[in-house]
Amino acid sequence: MDEQQPVPLTKSAPAAAPVAASAPTPAPAPASAPVAEAELRASDADRDRIADILREALAEGRLQPEEHAERIDAVYRAKTLGELEPLVRDLPVAPARGTGPAPAHDAEPDWARAVPESENLVAVFGGSTRKGRWRVRRRTNALAVFGGVEIDLTEAVFEHREIVINVVAAFGGVDIKVPENVSLRGSGAGILGGFDVRTYEAQDPDAPVIHVTGFAVFGGVEAKPKRGKRLKNLRA
Repeated sequence: MDEQQPVPLTKSAPAAAPVAASAPTPAPAPASAPVAEAELRASDADRDRIADILREALAEGRLQPEEHAERIDAVYRAKTLGELEPLVRDLPVAPARGTGPAPAHDAEPDWARAVPESENLVAVFGGSTRKGRWRVRRRTNALAVFGGVEIDLTEAVFEHREIVINVVAAFGGVDIKVPENVSLRGSGAGILGGFDVRTYEAQDPDAPVIHVTGFAVFGGVEAKPKRGKRLKNLRA
């Protein structure tokens, strides 16, 4: 019998491991697009600027009272600049506040200019009240739609010589009470409603002057002095 040849004990080389395919590098996330100007949130100053343009358009006869009331209501419900712009698209833009030289008698101290220029009181199917000791702004806008607004200035702090209260009452009412020793002037209209401002001039030439403007449609506006209430100090 033939002898078997010994089998060499050699270790075979291990099989090469498969090379994993490299994962593709993810593309960078696109930068967020800037918010369009029309989508920016509207501020109180933006609404006041549009309301001023509408008020001038009403005074010039460019808008009928009913149109003005509808647009004013939309102004104070607007949340973005894009909602405000169409309301004055067909109207000339009024000059920006503060442009041009200011008359000498209207100069105000720095601490008075720090107070916001305007305040809005809105009553829609409800009520809004401003009374007690409060700092009166240069302009107060009051809107009453199926509601009532009460403005009591008898204990207020006056930081401006001239105050404008612009009112719109549609199926609602606005009641304004002032001290006996200030000047009260009115320029408004009642359309199937009443606009009653008891105008008079204070004996003191330095007393504050309150102008009540606007209109009432199926509503009422009343401004009169409150008996026994007098302003003791202009900036008390």
